[in-house]
Amino acid sequence: MPMTDLRVGTRIPEVRVTPDKYLTVRYAGASGDFNPIHIDEEFARAVGLPGRILHGLWTMAQVARAQTEAAGGPEHLKRLSVQFRGMGLPEQEVVVSGTVREASDGTVVIETVAEQGGNQIIRNAEAEVVR
Repeated sequence: MPMTDLRVGTRIPEVRVTPDKYLTVRYAGASGDFNPIHIDEEFARAVGLPGRILHGLWTMAQVARAQTEAAGGPEHLKRLSVQFRGMGLPEQEVVVSGTVREASDGTVVIETVAEQGGNQIIRNAEAEVVR
């Protein structure tokens, strides 16, 4: 989507991704975050979780991906903020959607949420992208 198409009220294209059952292990290696709630099913259940949970930063990366794809590439991202509000689980689709809230002087602000199973796992996400 060209930046010129990003006007107030425009919905950006959704990003839909289903993390496979090994994603948390691969992401732990890539990020250095080996917290057992992400990689050990038995430990995660023992501490009251439904199973291993996605890394919040992986989910945030999907939000950034949606916003930068809408803007024409990562070089357009000026600022990104998110609120982590829920737990994501492997093998369940994550849907990232957003709407342009502001557009002026070559800068666009996109509000975005990431949902899984009807639950917002990231909300109040905001990216400022430049043309």
